[in-house]
Amino acid sequence: MTRLNLGALTGLPEGTGPLVDPRSLGTRIVHLGPGAFHRAHQAVHTEQAEALHGGGWGIVGFSQRGRGVVGQLAPQDGLYSLTLRTPDGPRTRVVGQLREALHAADDADRLRALLASPRVTVVTLTVTEKGYRRAPGGGLDTTDPLVAADLAGAPVPGSVPGQLAHGLRARRVVCGAPLNVVPCDNMADNGQVVARLVREFVQASGWDDRDTLLAWIDEAVAFPSTVVDRIVPATTDADRDAASVALGVRDEAAVTGEPFTQWVLQDAFAADRPRWEDTGALLVPDVAPYQVMKLRLLNGGHTLLSCLGLADGRGTVADAMTAPWAEPVLRAYAAEVAGSLPAGLDVDGYVDGLVARFANPAMRHRLRQIATDGSLKVPERWLAPLRELRAAGHATPALVTAVAAWARHTRDERLDDPAAERLRAAWQGPADRGVPALLTVLGAEDLAGDRHFVAEVRERLAALDAHGAAASI
Repeated sequence: MTRLNLGALTGLPEGTGPLVDPRSLGTRIVHLGPGAFHRAHQAVHTEQAEALHGGGWGIVGFSQRGRGVVGQLAPQDGLYSLTLRTPDGPRTRVVGQLREALHAADDADRLRALLASPRVTVVTLTVTEKGYRRAPGGGLDTTDPLVAADLAGAPVPGSVPGQLAHGLRARRVVCGAPLNVVPCDNMADNGQVVARLVREFVQASGWDDRDTLLAWIDEAVAFPSTVVDRIVPATTDADRDAASVALGVRDEAAVTGEPFTQWVLQDAFAADRPRWEDTGALLVPDVAPYQVMKLRLLNGGHTLLSCLGLADGRGTVADAMTAPWAEPVLRAYAAEVAGSLPAGLDVDGYVDGLVARFANPAMRHRLRQIATDGSLKVPERWLAPLRELRAAGHATPALVTAVAAWARHTRDERLDDPAAERLRAAWQGPADRGVPALLTVLGAEDLAGDRHFVAEVRERLAALDAHGAAASI
């Protein structure tokens, strides 16, 4: 079968081609981390904005570590298909906004040149939580091997903070034009986080122009916070085969997603950008209420379902939702966490929507994919609301159950977590030290030292061990 590329566009079935001619696009956006989520979310919103208003908002994506994405996209001229999995059946079409797929190390000179180009006014990022190289306190982890190498003068920046700092340094000298840096990962206050990491990298760099660079960043570079929402499962061979059949050409870069999509952006930009607000995105003064609700309810609910579902032998979110324990657990968790959310949000409507989205039988979102990197996710999604609720005198049985489910999951032989060795080591000491040791790995020494809380987690963990996920109801 012919490979999808620019030459194959004229032969695509009606209604499956890009919304705009990819050859009409310039290079105006740099994206770090062009994985499945970016291609199913920000790139789609950008293509829709392009179709409405023009502007030539072509995207060049830079993969951070693996080269698999580049191998899929480069032979296809950056083209790929998005299949929306609706209960009524799949809908597949090609997206053409991603004009090139490169590698941040192999193409470091190109990355720096684009970050310095006045034509590029937007940098977006989806590099996952661990890609930002944060220390437990939230700042830059200068002991991280990639960050340390960058600060020591590595010829090719290997860390995202290093790449951004080097690019901004070049931009100030080459053109000095303003820039929007728009992180789209699931981190609270993600814009402020990235701004802090970039500034701390510059401060630690030893560059003779660092004070001038920091002043220019404060003046010319915006770091708006965002909330992104669309369930995008990892693509399988079956997904690629189905997309290829729908298109009549082979698509090795196919992605799938649910019909629902949300993008909330802080309206704090320094430079030109696509008119995403005309594609359904929300521009608001403060994304925090949306961010907290999404992190704690959707992302927190996903993590809870993954820990309980994997132990219950379930493979996907929809599969887990067929279990008799699933919806009651999810609703009890949401009802409890709702007490930590800002006033004025439609929590009941949001939770009803989550239940329907999670139960969508057309989605095949793997629980094991969701359960990765739990040590980075649990503090923001569960421990933050847990502390707030307990400080206000509220009982937190659902969040205790969630922490116990995660503790149980850390014994999984297939645990995929950057702190996996330390998490496993927590279980190798005395039995009564396992839970406190796990909490310490999370940076939650306060909770590790709370005897009452630790006892609650141990009790719930024992119940899960004895009776399985049914004990979570």
